[in-house]
Amino acid sequence: MLIARLHKFITAPAAKIPKSNTIFWLSLSLTFAALYGMLGLQEAFSSKYVVQDDVRQHVFWMQRFLDPQLFPNDLIANYFQSVAPAGYTALYRLLAAVGINPLLASKLLPLVLGLTATGYCFSVCTQLLPVPAAGFIASLLLNQSMWMKDDLVSATPRAFAFPIFLAFLHYLLRRSLPGTGISIALIGLFYPQYVFIAAGVIILQLVRWEGGRLQLTQNRRDYWFCAALVAVAILVLLPFALKTSEFGPTIAAAEARKMPEFLPGGRSSFFHKNPVVFWIDGRGSAILPSRQPALVWLGLFLPVLLRFPAQFPLAKQVTSGVRVLPQIALVSVAMFFAAHAALFKLHLPSRYTGHSFRIALALAGGIALTVLLDAVFQWAENQTQDSSTAKTPPPNPSPFTGRGLDTTETLSRSPLLSGKAKKIIAFSCFLLAFSTLILYPAFVDNFPKTSYQVGGAQQLYQFFAQKPKDTLIASLAEEANNLPTFSQRSILAGREYAIPYHVGYYRRFRERTVELIEAQYSQDLAPALQLIQKYGIDFWLLEPSSFTPDYLIKNHWRWQFEPAKQAAERLKRGKMPALAGLVGRCSVFDREGFSVLPADCILKAAKK
Repeated sequence: MLIARLHKFITAPAAKIPKSNTIFWLSLSLTFAALYGMLGLQEAFSSKYVVQDDVRQHVFWMQRFLDPQLFPNDLIANYFQSVAPAGYTALYRLLAAVGINPLLASKLLPLVLGLTATGYCFSVCTQLLPVPAAGFIASLLLNQSMWMKDDLVSATPRAFAFPIFLAFLHYLLRRSLPGTGISIALIGLFYPQYVFIAAGVIILQLVRWEGGRLQLTQNRRDYWFCAALVAVAILVLLPFALKTSEFGPTIAAAEARKMPEFLPGGRSSFFHKNPVVFWIDGRGSAILPSRQPALVWLGLFLPVLLRFPAQFPLAKQVTSGVRVLPQIALVSVAMFFAAHAALFKLHLPSRYTGHSFRIALALAGGIALTVLLDAVFQWAENQTQDSSTAKTPPPNPSPFTGRGLDTTETLSRSPLLSGKAKKIIAFSCFLLAFSTLILYPAFVDNFPKTSYQVGGAQQLYQFFAQKPKDTLIASLAEEANNLPTFSQRSILAGREYAIPYHVGYYRRFRERTVELIEAQYSQDLAPALQLIQKYGIDFWLLEPSSFTPDYLIKNHWRWQFEPAKQAAERLKRGKMPALAGLVGRCSVFDREGFSVLPADCILKAAKK
């Protein structure tokens, strides 16, 4: 009886159960999404100076929305503002208009985006298999997948791809032209790369597999539906195609291969000699998304389960809409290789499979696990039914007693015991599946993965925050990467902002960095004088280890520049830079392991 009730509770179609059952599974899905989001919020508000790693690039400049005088003529801020999608910028601007600081918004949005993605994932899954528990399993797998990587928590454009693309699938399956069209427009406004994925999936709606071969649909409405949505996609992408930028063009692949920034250990490491690493596990180049829940891989077996409905009865309930999953995979793979062929012009190839594969695998995994559990329940229940209706065969003579063996009792007991055993097996399978599903994150390192950075120099941030808004700071220290976020003051260069994909930006950024290294480690103050006058530097931030060889050698970013290698050799020979001699007499801040030299003091020393 327990197995029968459990079977109905887990795998019964929505049409055959009370609506409260669907509400329960949806509520449970949202509860887990909220739980993971709250774990992220706990880290986000663990200290006054906490920021998500990528927010330091994509959100720091948005503080201009609250104070337009911040970051004046700032190369770094202007660049990241120029590459931000229009919808993404507009949302943060709107939140700032109602008084929500962009940095605060970046901490709150992941919870909202996670809940939205969960709701749409549940809906999409139940449209593919109308079983509410399947929607719960798929949405939980998706949430675990999203929080095993720092895309969602970043609140950057790629975080919006999850809810918006799922919304696209939701409305596409419902054949809602307004809903699908709006979702495509939103994809273009927040994460333009996925407009290609959406357009490809729409075009594949015209293709059917009938009679063992591919055929085009004969329904004229499908063509009108497709044409209207492709037109929306084109209109959305047109501004990007026509847009010109002062920071372009995109770097060519041939040039990138020669740059240390793109080689192993570089700031934007991409090219690897090992083809397995490059195609399977490489950053930006790999086809498979990293860090996935174990159970999502059951989704790869879904096509097999669907081919054997006799053995897996619930497979019959899977709707024709399930073909959208292989369509997503096909288009994603096509765009992945297109991005490799036109390297960096379509941005990173992994961007075209990272989100879509996570979504498709979670949906397929949820459906596959539900179908498998149903088959196990059916197996256990059928055994019990068989035992109660089994016919008693005529007695056979026993070779040992010479009389007929009474098999009535034997057969009645044997199937009954077998039925109990199979009920236990079925219940054990259910417990194993759901305990693995729910408890899996407890056995995963760094879950949820948030990549939050905790600022460790509060007095330094406060010191610079009190300086004029047009202050420019020169430094090679890693802590300088936090100053635009926590102090709202500009820096000349910093590893966090060394993004080499656009030639117009990176050429100027690299020039600044090289000049900064040369000036900081020069034997005289002339290069420092020139750097201060050229860029209008107000302060120079140094660390106690700044003038040691290891400071340059053990930092991949600094070490990739030739002047750093030359400076390290001079330091090994005991030749100290001229700037080191000014630390004692020029410092206006000497706490938390940092020294701040005002440019005026350096200029005076250089002119003596």
